[in-house]
Amino acid sequence: MIRLTAQEMADLLGGRVVGDGDAAVTGDVVVDSRLAAPGALFVALPGENVDGHDYAHRAVAAGATVVLAAREVPDDDGAALPSVVVVPDVVEALGALARAVLGRLRRTGELKVVAVTGSVGKTTTKDLLAQVLSASGPTVWPEKSFNNEIGLPLTVLRADARTRFLVLEMGASGMGHIRYLTDIAAPDVAAVLVVGSAHLGEFGGVEAIQQAKSEIVTGLVPGGTAVLNADDPRVRAMAPLASGPVVLFGEGDRAAVRATDVQVDGEGRARFRLVVGEDLPGAADGASGPAEADVQLRLVGEHHVTNALAAAACCLALGVPVGEVAERLGQAEALSPHRMQVVERPDGVTVIDDSYNANPDSVRAALKALAVRARAGRRSIAVLGEMLELGDEHVEAHDAVGRLAVRLDIHRLVVVGEGARAMHTGALQEGSWGEESRLVPDVDAAYAWLQDQMRPGDVVLVKSSHGSGLWRLGDLLTGADVAADAGPHGMTELDADADDDRAAGPGAVDAARGPGAPR
Repeated sequence: MIRLTAQEMADLLGGRVVGDGDAAVTGDVVVDSRLAAPGALFVALPGENVDGHDYAHRAVAAGATVVLAAREVPDDDGAALPSVVVVPDVVEALGALARAVLGRLRRTGELKVVAVTGSVGKTTTKDLLAQVLSASGPTVWPEKSFNNEIGLPLTVLRADARTRFLVLEMGASGMGHIRYLTDIAAPDVAAVLVVGSAHLGEFGGVEAIQQAKSEIVTGLVPGGTAVLNADDPRVRAMAPLASGPVVLFGEGDRAAVRATDVQVDGEGRARFRLVVGEDLPGAADGASGPAEADVQLRLVGEHHVTNALAAAACCLALGVPVGEVAERLGQAEALSPHRMQVVERPDGVTVIDDSYNANPDSVRAALKALAVRARAGRRSIAVLGEMLELGDEHVEAHDAVGRLAVRLDIHRLVVVGEGARAMHTGALQEGSWGEESRLVPDVDAAYAWLQDQMRPGDVVLVKSSHGSGLWRLGDLLTGADVAADAGPHGMTELDADADDDRAAGPGAVDAARGPGAPR
């Protein structure tokens, strides 16, 4: 973060300083006392079960120079901490601080904000954007899925005077959530990927999801560029909301940035011809078409073509030449854990760990990728858990997934937990027989079955909503640290008992939501 004193922060936030007003923040902004280092700002987030205020003294002992809090905070001996900025609402103050810092950076530099939203693909697209843009200049992007009213300001506050590109992921589980985020960081370029059925239960209908996602378009800076999926009619319909240029991407002819000759190799990785139209709206000099270049993705799954096109369109609009975009996309890796992460085990088993989150669209895509990967005589095993937040569509959506697994000729379907039972019954109704589909009660039972049944050459997919806990199975199968997915650097005090599929509105904090709750 840029250097600010406690008094400067208090003046920006309408708060008051308790202690040393000249104490300066010269390091990172953290919400986890274990991440505090000399010069840090510790943000004491309140929670229902765990309260960050109780950990402020630990952060100060580790070197934090200022604490942002909702009340005065004593240390273990009852004495006041050296420097505390007291504000009425810590979460709102965190957002206001990010807004103010970003405003200063924009006034003094060439920083551009790029944001992405959509029912599926946000995190992967964010990771692709980060890797393409970082080759053109210093780039800041979110760790994991820092896409809510806590995670997004934390990402913004990592930017400094050197930052040229700030990549943000924006999620929502209700109306106004993305509007709140764009009020903190209005994008210069914003992409909408897909309007799907994620969080259908909270929104009440896909039309409401469409309206919520469109807030990123109306939240652009004046004249900012909207990057929209031409293949999704609900996304394409957002074009009139844009005050500036609109760039359509997709596989159809109406797209200015499109993929042709899409093919998938035996490992499930897509390659395509990136075609850019003659007049690409919003593109800087030298970045517009007509132009073509070949792209060979390293990511597994044909659905990543959409993510790659969205990233390409954003980067082209920011002035990156077509050839460089194509080359960098081909070099990009999966950065976020549990996101179509492919691990080749020493015993010859391939694990596709996509267990961070799930909805009907992403599960269908993952199953298709599994089927492709196992074409060459290998046995496919899909271990699937519950998809959360589907409301009245819950049973029907799970039933459809089970039926699709049978139609794709997945060799073994392992359904984990009662909440996902309809997948198992759907598979049985579709014609699964014998041991092709089985229902197990929990992660331990699924792991025990796999340990007994897996053999060299098998391809195993692990997929569920994060709150279903199947990410633990992904860690067990890949040998990862089981605690590694609990938070950006381990659990924060706020989300020690986090169920990341729950989400609350802007300004509300509880112990079930950390900086990166997926939305």
